[in-house]
Amino acid sequence: MSSPAVSVQDLERRFGDFVAVNRLTFRVAPGEIFGFLGPNGAGKSTTIRMLCGILRPSAGSGSVAGLDIMTQTERIKEHIGYMSQRFSLYEDLTVEENIAFYGGVYRIPAATRAARREWVLGMAGLRDHRHVRTGLLAGGWKQRLALGCAILHEPPILFLDEPTAGVDPASRRQFWDLIHRLAEQGVTVFVTTHYMDEAEYCDRLGLIYRGELIALGTPGELKSHGLAGGVLEVTCDHPQEALAVVEAIPGIREAARFGRDVHALADEPAALVSAVRTALEAAGQRVDRVEVTAPCLEDVFVSLIEARDRAERPSAREVPR
Repeated sequence: MSSPAVSVQDLERRFGDFVAVNRLTFRVAPGEIFGFLGPNGAGKSTTIRMLCGILRPSAGSGSVAGLDIMTQTERIKEHIGYMSQRFSLYEDLTVEENIAFYGGVYRIPAATRAARREWVLGMAGLRDHRHVRTGLLAGGWKQRLALGCAILHEPPILFLDEPTAGVDPASRRQFWDLIHRLAEQGVTVFVTTHYMDEAEYCDRLGLIYRGELIALGTPGELKSHGLAGGVLEVTCDHPQEALAVVEAIPGIREAARFGRDVHALADEPAALVSAVRTALEAAGQRVDRVEVTAPCLEDVFVSLIEARDRAERPSAREVPR
């Protein structure tokens, strides 16, 4: 087997007494799209900054492109592209001027700089906007330009930190099409996100919560094995009001909005279909449908978080009186 593009063992980062990243261990294969999924504040950005050589780990070990994240941070930066969640380009420069600036930063040889510029413009669909001031571009165009500048020097590994935050759904899908094209060319993509639909585009996922890796696997594996019990999907006329009613039913562990529906997690969902319908109708709801459904990644993530919170919650015997 070839060496992993990214490998970490017991990686940790502390800020004083606060543990932002707690003993992470995982590997990312060359050419893989690895999604790092978790809510805001879970430790995603802290992890990616350590892997990029921006932030020194407090403990543990790791490598990126075969280089040590503790001792070879400057060499790591030569082998990676990095796109932060904050727009990192100069808005007063034109599209072409931004590309030229980053070409100088990455020391791209003059003989290939023009070819690389044209490649970025074509990849991002910005040939007709090359003379437009970057600050005037729509959000989706800006993100594609930022991606192009991050890979201008053709790095084998690309780190994307919340790359589609604040971007409209159509632009997000186009951005992911670009990511898949890069992966098909052999680029390893490590991407952080809190969008559950984006997680489906990844080859493999790591779910991080409160600094800890709570699940690791392909989207299919996580949906098949990451959920204890099953899911009830409820369609009714007032889904927000239905949440409290459904969660009060014995046997329901958690309920959450899922578009216009409600998804309820239960150990034995099929046995609760009648109870859910009866409770909602007694609360004055018109119930169109209550049925067992296949879990989605959002269901899995909610279940894993709920299980972790429940495990950390003190028992009745431990509560001080």
